[in-house]
Amino acid sequence: MRLAILTDVHGNRFALEAVLEDLRAVSPDATSNLGDTVWGMADPAGAWALQREHAPPTVRGNTDEFFLADPSELEAETRAYREFLEGQLGGVPTELAALPLTATAADGEVLLAHGSPADAWEALFNLSDEEKMARVQNWPGAKVVVVGHTHTEAVWTRDGLTFVNAGAVSRQKDGDPTARWVLLERRAGVWNVTFCRTPYDTEAAARWATDHAPDGGAEAYMVRTGLRP
Repeated sequence: MRLAILTDVHGNRFALEAVLEDLRAVSPDATSNLGDTVWGMADPAGAWALQREHAPPTVRGNTDEFFLADPSELEAETRAYREFLEGQLGGVPTELAALPLTATAADGEVLLAHGSPADAWEALFNLSDEEKMARVQNWPGAKVVVVGHTHTEAVWTRDGLTFVNAGAVSRQKDGDPTARWVLLERRAGVWNVTFCRTPYDTEAAARWATDHAPDGGAEAYMVRTGLRP
């Protein structure tokens, strides 16, 4: 069993295209997408079309929830961002409203969430060891828990349960803009975790953001440098 897991595409078609090329070469048994699908500005419509066809979101991310809120409840900057994205996408991506907080794969051995199984905004890896274990107690059959949200690759194991942060396809935090994803492989009942990094044309992504996005300079900076402004 080989599972490819990506997360935090953040509307970056250029990064996603490169990751999908890698996935075609790897040919996993299944692919999961842990959300934060379009909240970004490097061709979000193109990124959404690719996700719907090749990597449909499995669970919802925290920025996906902005599309579920009443616009009047959003801060002005967030509301303006959403309006731009709705213009790009041709409306609200209604599929996001139906996405659950959690999902399982591999007969329940792999538990998937964006932030944590309890909340898309909660960073599982920022919790204490006891809190991490408490968040997954309702899935006794799980052997691997995979999340995203913090855009930081990580792995931690306790009592036979492995926690993985898959990193992010876009908007890195470490100065390296390379797209990230993770490959899980089950061999003889044991899960192996491989962190994968995929280079992509950051200059092309930055040019798209500069030319089209209302805050194109900030978005371009993120995709070029892998650092948040």
